[in-house]
Amino acid sequence: MPPLRTALLQSSGRLGDTAENLKRLDEAAARAAQAGAGLLVTSEMFLTGYALDLQDIPALAEPADGPSAVAIGEIARRHGVAVLYGYPERAGGGAVFNAAQLIGADGTALANYRKTHLFGGFEQDAFTPGDTPVVQADLGGLRVGIMICYDVEFPENVRAHALAGTDLLLVPTAQMHPFQFVAEQLVPVRAFENQMYIAYVNRTGPEGEFEFVGLSCLANPDGVTRTRAGRGEEMVFGEVDPELLAASRENNPYLRDRRPGLYASLV
Repeated sequence: MPPLRTALLQSSGRLGDTAENLKRLDEAAARAAQAGAGLLVTSEMFLTGYALDLQDIPALAEPADGPSAVAIGEIARRHGVAVLYGYPERAGGGAVFNAAQLIGADGTALANYRKTHLFGGFEQDAFTPGDTPVVQADLGGLRVGIMICYDVEFPENVRAHALAGTDLLLVPTAQMHPFQFVAEQLVPVRAFENQMYIAYVNRTGPEGEFEFVGLSCLANPDGVTRTRAGRGEEMVFGEVDPELLAASRENNPYLRDRRPGLYASLV
C-alpha cells in the first residue's frame, strides 16, 4: 500500500466569511492535488473562523449535511482529494458543536466528529461538548481518526484511538500563545506513545483576543516530526507510510506491554 501524501493547510481564512473560506479551500485543494496529495487537512473552525462573537455562531453554524458540506463535497470530487475541515455544526434542539468533518475524494461524507473537551470560557459558552470520543473512517487503506485541538492533550483520548486501531489521527486545532509546546513537544510524544501518525493543523496569526502560533506538523509513530510549518500561512506536505507504521509498531512494545488491570483508578 503506497504512502498517503497529506497536505496540511495552516491558515485562519477570513473571520466570519464562509464564502471566502470555501474559495480558499477550493484553491488549496487544487494545489494539494497538483502536489500529489490524497488528503487535505484544515484548521479548527476553518469554515467560519474561530474568534467569532458568541451571538454570531448559531447563525453561521450549519448541519453536517448543509450547503457548505455539499460545496466541499464538490471541491473534493473535482480535485480528487479527501478533505478534513473544521466548522460549527448546528444540530437538533438548538445545540451547536465545534465539529470537524471528513469528506472523501469522491465527495462522500465519511465521518463527522464533535469536540469532546471544550477549552476555556469562550468554547464552553459557545458550544455543546460532544460525547463520542472515537470517530473513525477508512481512507486509502488507513484507519483515520478525528479529534479537535484540546482533545489531543488528554492521553486517555489518544490511547482510546490507539486501542481502536487508528493509524492516522487528524487534529485540526486553534492552538494559541503561550501553549506552543503542545505542537512542538506534546504531539510528537502522543504519536510515539500510541504508535500512530498525527496530523496537527493550526491556525496562524492574531484573531480577536487570540494569537495562534502555527507550527502545524505531521508527527510520525517513531516520534520524529519530518513535516513542520512555521508561524505564517502556508501549506506543507508529509507522507503517511504504512510500512514505517508497521515497522514502528513491531519495534515499540508500549501497546503490547500495557497492564489494563492496574489502571482501574483512571475511570
